[in-house]
Amino acid sequence: MFDFANQAFTLLIITVVFGELYTTVIVGDRGDDYRLANLLWSAALAISYLLVVILGPLCGAVMDYAAAKKRFLFISYLATVIATGLLYFVAPGYVWLGFLLIVLSNTAYSLGESFIAAFLPELGPPRSLGRISGFGWALGYVGGLFAAGFTLVVLGDTSAENFERIRWVGPFAAGFFLVTAIPTFLWLKERGVATSLPPRVSYTDIALARVRQTLQDLRRFRDLAIFLVSLLFSMAGVYIIIAFAFIYGAQVIRWDESVRNLMFIIVQITAAVGALGFGFIQDRIGAKITYLFTLVLWVAAILAIWATPEVTAWLNAWLGLDWQAQHLFLVVGCLAGLSLGSSQSASRALVGLFSPRDKAAEFFGFWGLANKLAGVIGIVGLGLLQAVVGLKASILLCAALFILAILICLSVNQARGQRAAEAWERREIAAY
Repeated sequence: MFDFANQAFTLLIITVVFGELYTTVIVGDRGDDYRLANLLWSAALAISYLLVVILGPLCGAVMDYAAAKKRFLFISYLATVIATGLLYFVAPGYVWLGFLLIVLSNTAYSLGESFIAAFLPELGPPRSLGRISGFGWALGYVGGLFAAGFTLVVLGDTSAENFERIRWVGPFAAGFFLVTAIPTFLWLKERGVATSLPPRVSYTDIALARVRQTLQDLRRFRDLAIFLVSLLFSMAGVYIIIAFAFIYGAQVIRWDESVRNLMFIIVQITAAVGALGFGFIQDRIGAKITYLFTLVLWVAAILAIWATPEVTAWLNAWLGLDWQAQHLFLVVGCLAGLSLGSSQSASRALVGLFSPRDKAAEFFGFWGLANKLAGVIGIVGLGLLQAVVGLKASILLCAALFILAILICLSVNQARGQRAAEAWERREIAAY
């Protein structure tokens, strides 16, 4: 249910509505191809992800030690709701207020992603984690359909003329998250056991010590460490798509509002199908193979996104058609949607398989670190690159990132990684 609830923030604020609103209306430097607006949007997201890189592992260590995953999750949830609701006050020209609120809201939301993921190893046996993770991602996209469906129909397009209606996207996303996440806090159990704090030792001391120890322990979890490096590159590409796909549609493809709305529906449905379908597949063929296959899909999707205008012109000349690039872009959206849901679900399940239960929050803190450091690298890289060569050419950076992720992941051994986690758990039980 938390996946169902928080998808409203990702879609409405980062991907579909507010990102386009901020770049084209709040900043609105259309005469310069929105290059400054895109750079500011990149910087706000990058700063928020950098904060998560710093805070995520420390919070994970404290959560494990104090059995406080649920408390930390609740704090991040409230902070996300408040900062998102305040986006109502970001009017055209209020560039820095919007910048600050995006940093605050996205930091809180991204920390919450790591906090909720730390519960995954407790929700079922290792052989079922792919199915469970996939179901969560799929349910998230269903939540996104509910949230953004209402927004697109009731609030309308992201234009200056419609600003007084579309500015309610922040309060609506906050309210949706606030209400639909309530079942999580009513029924999700905190199964950890708190450890008493030694005299004259603070939680900060404990957190730093445990993070140092975890970095040393990662030598015992070689496959997890290699996979996190692969994840760094793959998620850099994914974060670029999440942050810029609809901005790309508006600025490069120049789609109509009806096509934009249809693209949203297509991506949500295909992403849900991808997350759920590949969740079942990965329990049968392995999370690593599934993850690699989704990255191959991503490379194909990025090349298709980049080539859409040229392919449209070629098809029109060859077949005598009168298609528009925005219509072919809808077909590309199906491929991107399948890749989006499945790749994120597979990566979360693989970290769950490689994580001993008593270190789940810490290891998912590092999963969050790799994710958000990826966001910093990918979004800053694209922001700087598009300022020089434009958004269309710079999108090819994503394909290069996915190819690097594939090459690194080839050396991951899933069976060996699972054995390392099981051996650690046996050692802890014997010590107890």
